[in-house]
Amino acid sequence: MPFRPLHDRILVRRIESDDKTSGGIIIPDTAKEKPQEGEVLAVGPGARNDQGAVAALDVSVGDRVLFGKWSGSEVRIDGEDLLIMKESDVLGVIG
Repeated sequence: MPFRPLHDRILVRRIESDDKTSGGIIIPDTAKEKPQEGEVLAVGPGARNDQGAVAALDVSVGDRVLFGKWSGSEVRIDGEDLLIMKESDVLGVIG
């Protein structure tokens, strides 16, 4: 992938949710909410602290993460819709 995030930013691909409810009802695309779960595709080197040292990120490539509904900036890279967000926008790592 020709993209490398800077500082404490990460690149995330949304993981799509199911098209059906647990009761079997099919949800149309217009009624779906955007997923708040994603896979980390790339991470930056980390943010600099007050002493100038780089603090490494807690997430790594391949992690499945949960993030806020309005987190990040949507971008299109290689024809794919992705999110760029700061590590602080990540609520937690799954698994």
